[in-house]
Amino acid sequence: MTTGPSPLSIALDETYDPPLRPLPAAVAGLLRDVGAPPRLVAHLRAVHDVAAQLLDWVGAHRPELAVDGGAVLFGAATHDVGKTLHPAELSGPGSRHEEAGRDLLLARGVPPDLARFAAGHAGWDTETGTEDLLVSLADKAWKNKRVPDLEDLVVTALSRAGGHPPWEEFLALDEFLTHIGENADRRLAWQGAHSVRG
Repeated sequence: MTTGPSPLSIALDETYDPPLRPLPAAVAGLLRDVGAPPRLVAHLRAVHDVAAQLLDWVGAHRPELAVDGGAVLFGAATHDVGKTLHPAELSGPGSRHEEAGRDLLLARGVPPDLARFAAGHAGWDTETGTEDLLVSLADKAWKNKRVPDLEDLVVTALSRAGGHPPWEEFLALDEFLTHIGENADRRLAWQGAHSVRG
């Protein structure tokens, strides 16, 4: 019987098509320990990579915007961890994984300010913090899904930080997200090549 790559391999080994940053070793270990299915690990790695690209872009484009990059990367790397407990939501709709993910992380000693991303990545409003917006945006942009109300909130944060008109920030963000979207098919194919079962 042939088995696929282990969660640690999916999380940490070098990839070429597409090239993806590895997950943090501590997150990879956590995903192994909770029995995360291969496809979930692949998804989290793809979103984490896009979040890292987004942070690089924000840092270069609008360094005035105060962002806790470590929190964003952790949030992107763990936002769907609750799907370990609700695996049907790996290939179908559902939101039970959100609260379950936060609870799972809290039970593993993750601080509440980091566990929050698992519960809050699917919703946002004008009160949502910048880090949360960036995790949500990475979770959409990795597959080239554009969500205007989410993007508008990010544009507002960029505009406030730099004092530039929203339309300028919109054009800059749109150009960046278009660039990110160019590799979406490769990321989707890489994720899809991994099993939904452990």
